[in-house]
Amino acid sequence: MADASVPEGQYWFVGSYYSDREPQDQTERFIAEGIWENGFEDRYFDTVKSMKVGDRIAIKTSYVRKDAGLPFDARGHAVPVMAIWATGTIVANPGDGRRIAVDWTRLPHPREWYLHTGRHTIWKVTPSNWMRESLIRFAFWDGDQDTERFRNDPAWAKRFGDIDPKPEQHFEWAAFYAETATALLAYRDRRDELLAHLAVLQERHEELSFLVDRDRRDNPMPLKDICPFTVMGTFNRGATPAKRTEIAAGWAELLGVQTPAPTSFDGIPLLNNQNSWFFPTAGTRHKDDIDSLWDVFEAALAAADSSEDYGRLRFAEAYSRARDIYRVGTKLTMGLFWIRPWNFVPLDGRSRQYLKTELMLDQDFFAADGIAYVQLLDTLVYKFEDPQFAVHSFPELSWTAYLERDGRGAHTEKAEATEIEDDDDPTPVSPQASYTVRDIVTDGCFVPEQALNGYLARWRSKKNLILQGPPGTGKTWLARRLAYALIGTRDNKSALRATQFHPNSSYEDFVRGWRPGSDGRLTLVDGPFLEMVERANANPDVPHVVLIEEINRGNPVQVFGELLTLIEAGKRSPRESLQLAYPRSGSESVHVPSNLYIIGTMNLADRSLAIMDLAFRRRFAFVSLEPNVNDAWEDWMAKRHNVPASDLELVRTRFEALNDRIAEDPSLGGEFRLGHSFVTPPAEEHVASFHDWFRGVVDTEIVPTLEEYWFDDAAKASAATEALLEGFE
Repeated sequence: MADASVPEGQYWFVGSYYSDREPQDQTERFIAEGIWENGFEDRYFDTVKSMKVGDRIAIKTSYVRKDAGLPFDARGHAVPVMAIWATGTIVANPGDGRRIAVDWTRLPHPREWYLHTGRHTIWKVTPSNWMRESLIRFAFWDGDQDTERFRNDPAWAKRFGDIDPKPEQHFEWAAFYAETATALLAYRDRRDELLAHLAVLQERHEELSFLVDRDRRDNPMPLKDICPFTVMGTFNRGATPAKRTEIAAGWAELLGVQTPAPTSFDGIPLLNNQNSWFFPTAGTRHKDDIDSLWDVFEAALAAADSSEDYGRLRFAEAYSRARDIYRVGTKLTMGLFWIRPWNFVPLDGRSRQYLKTELMLDQDFFAADGIAYVQLLDTLVYKFEDPQFAVHSFPELSWTAYLERDGRGAHTEKAEATEIEDDDDPTPVSPQASYTVRDIVTDGCFVPEQALNGYLARWRSKKNLILQGPPGTGKTWLARRLAYALIGTRDNKSALRATQFHPNSSYEDFVRGWRPGSDGRLTLVDGPFLEMVERANANPDVPHVVLIEEINRGNPVQVFGELLTLIEAGKRSPRESLQLAYPRSGSESVHVPSNLYIIGTMNLADRSLAIMDLAFRRRFAFVSLEPNVNDAWEDWMAKRHNVPASDLELVRTRFEALNDRIAEDPSLGGEFRLGHSFVTPPAEEHVASFHDWFRGVVDTEIVPTLEEYWFDDAAKASAATEALLEGFE
């Protein structure tokens, strides 16, 4: 199975730890009892309900490794690892959101998978890209991981790759910072030693004289306590690189850090020299403030070393408490970035601006609580794995944000007038049943499953697909269901937006234009395409689809405008962004994200439509649909509508003869044949008498169409109708 594509469907990777306070491994019990249980009291119920009988499932554990036993040189960096302990098939789901029955097979030895690992207790994986197909083959078909390909992917190449994709960026400081943070944790209960060493460093470096406490009357007094972020902050303020290196090396002496202190500090956000503490002065702080900062420090290190949810939730809780400390706020994220630069994003002013204007991430991501911050981390990690995304790691994001704003120079956090808005009402997750190619066939598609998988594969690669064919071949019906299969469910209403082109369709309707508001003034209004761009950017791991019916009925080149360039598969990057015809500001530019797909339908039998522009055609893959009155059609009609085989065979013979007559007519041709929709009742329709239903379709749909085809020869239309109805009188 190493080189074959994996079957469409749902694959689950699930954790086996209970309790977010004292996690207990449940692997052996799960295997012995043939179950998997949701150990949380307040989450994942809807997700568990959506698991289907027949889905494949694996028990996994996530952690990091830095030892010499890895299959590649980690170069001192921590390597994300996911161990697979058992695999199985779901055999029952009672729908309570708590427990499923599983036929487990325990692996003789756990198998380790590297780099592309799950970030939740429940990770649903679909074969939507090469990384996920590789993981599915590895877990369920004993495939091997091509670690060379993974470590040289842009998401990991900076740390583990053979070829640095951006050698101008030097993040050599990252290993020192991470090792320093790890060593610093041992001093949580030895803060007097930190303070004593700080006093020594203050004697050596006048720049550290600012670190004195103040009482309620603002009188200076010696520090009696310190937090880990303030320690790290001593060499992350406005100073020369040489001085920062000296101070960092001074702390390394105490902590026993073996990695040399860095001499360059590319991409590190700096504290404002007037605001270099992470806790209030003695006169205003609460007794638990500094302990809360140590709590989030410890929780962050633990969460970075494991992606299991109990650790992530503990971190989120600690983050929320620490961020609310007076004078901390988003400065906390800078400290988190210092201690684990490959795991946390800094939300200093430049990074926030870059996230919003360049990466088009909505400001709701910058909410105050820890859950919102963790969600932002997840969103960015998903985007980093997209080769078309502008940046592929948190250090690269911070470095690029600084370059975008200032050119090469100091990366310093400035005081800002406004705070970030809270987001206390995250959108709840609703149960979403899976939808696959097999479901398309079950719904009444008469195209072979193998061909449908081919359509999806081509669509994923090209990003843009057009279904073309004669009238009645189910183009819109199939387009919508292919969209469901691409998204993975038909329940995610926000991931699909349908529209229809017509001769008057315009750029202003589809992309953005001026519209009169309720006050009579003109306002800029985004059309359906930009709305979907925004949704797709906000949910990077979910495919989003714009479905355009009758795409050739308008003027597609005119309707898409400058976005015609951006919809190309190779241009799905912020670096390819363009300014719109109607920008909201002089600096606004737009790109089309990689997880936004376009599918259109095109009727080949409409004489009024001009030949499609070749530049537009080049952006799309095309699939031609045929009238499918075939064996699959007969089977479905017999099962769904209980139509006798003799009637089905008669209709099939007569209908194929009619289409042959149309195709052979010099004034018409194959594109004017009639599709199977003409002779297929909707799935939900109850057909008491197929004879009566068929005769009604002929009289009200087929005859008018034939009369239009042969408008100058009524005898042809009449003869064709008589031949079609022969045997149904």
